[in-house]
Amino acid sequence: MAARIFSVDYYYTTVGNRPGQGCKFLKTLAAAEVNLLAFNAFPVSSDRTQLVIYPQNATWLGELARRQGLTLHGPHHAFLVQGDDELGALLNIHEKLCDSDINVASSTGLTDGHGRYRYILHVQPEDYENALKVLGVEQGLQRWVDFQLKKQRRFRSVAQA
Repeated sequence: MAARIFSVDYYYTTVGNRPGQGCKFLKTLAAAEVNLLAFNAFPVSSDRTQLVIYPQNATWLGELARRQGLTLHGPHHAFLVQGDDELGALLNIHEKLCDSDINVASSTGLTDGHGRYRYILHVQPEDYENALKVLGVEQGLQRWVDFQLKKQRRFRSVAQA
């Protein structure tokens, strides 16, 4: 299977660099049924950790942020790639970007151990629109139809809450 590339929005916030802060944040996301495509955390100073959130539905994350008083920075844009894990699987993608003089600013990828991989890559904001064209990424309302996370949000009526 050829790689499928999706445009994803991401947001970030910082929390104290103390035990349990990431867990508390993830627990809050799960309680609000904010499904994540990806998540990353890394220290930005001796006392702060940056949490990077790639939500499947940014509206749900925004609702949570407003209710909880969270400060989120974004949306920022990245690309999520998924495909069959084979030697050189990412080479074609990187060659297209390189040939168009687009730098990959950062990236992270993992294989699932069953012959598939997922990969997130970031380009500079000024290169994003060009990267969309170069990679052939369509940004329609149905961009998640073929994405392989099938999570439906459960809604409760106000009377049940």
